[in-house]
Amino acid sequence: MAAELHVELVAADRSVWSGEATLVVARTTSGDIGVMPGHQPLLGVLESGPVTIRTSEGGTVIAAVHGGFISFADDKLSLLAEIAELADEIDVERAQRRSSSRSRTRTPPPSGAPRSVCARWRCTSTPTERCFYSAAARAGAIQPGRG
Repeated sequence: MAAELHVELVAADRSVWSGEATLVVARTTSGDIGVMPGHQPLLGVLESGPVTIRTSEGGTVIAAVHGGFISFADDKLSLLAEIAELADEIDVERAQRRSSSRSRTRTPPPSGAPRSVCARWRCTSTPTERCFYSAAARAGAIQPGRG
């Protein structure tokens, strides 16, 4: 049997996924990180983006996360996210409505702050913010360019 690590993916409001895995890849403020059994203990800050979990059975679980923390010690990995959804749970229409309302109500950044515009969801963000729905698209949960 291959080495395994126990993974808990938890959002602020619920447990999203729990199980055994051989590899987890997540985006942190320091860049993307892959965690396998036996990895050095770590504590990091999650960025908005995809989390890819390779399960012990050979399957792949993909989730989109927004903010939070990643912690690993003794072959136990915890991903504690502000928002997390499995790829197959994402409601594209809800994502579009939510993104649209956020872009209209967001407080403008300080003058001179660089801005980017999410081409698909039309929301604006500073480089330190990331569009959750763009993260979902990168995770393969939704298709950019399709309604």
